[in-house]
Amino acid sequence: MFNPTREAVRRFFCDTWKKKTENHILDPMETIASDWMIEHPESHTLLADSEGALEQDYTPERWGTNPFLHLSMHLSISEQISINQPPGITEIADKLSLKMGSIHEAQHLMMESLGQIMWEAQREGQPLNPGKYLEALKKLT
Repeated sequence: MFNPTREAVRRFFCDTWKKKTENHILDPMETIASDWMIEHPESHTLLADSEGALEQDYTPERWGTNPFLHLSMHLSISEQISINQPPGITEIADKLSLKMGSIHEAQHLMMESLGQIMWEAQREGQPLNPGKYLEALKKLT
């Protein structure tokens, strides 16, 4: 299972942003990540300062949303949709995108469900339940 450190995640996003802004070739995962970074201009200054990004503690009280967690969730949901895993998520994402007017807004709704399901799984010491996740997503459509 892929389990990067906080530093590795932050470096990935900052390094990808640097490559994007300097017009370097991006690999497929970096391309998807950079597309989401473009959708979040409020993060651009932060992404351009990798050392500063590594030092910050993004608490809800201080920052509201952790920008690295937010971008990571966009990346995760994009991957889920691209491989239709759990089965049915692509159809749900398509319906939500139509309902919300954009995949971006649809993913923000999906993110809330994913975060809730992840939190519950952690609290209960259980693996993430894909059926519960899909059930929560279907309620959004």
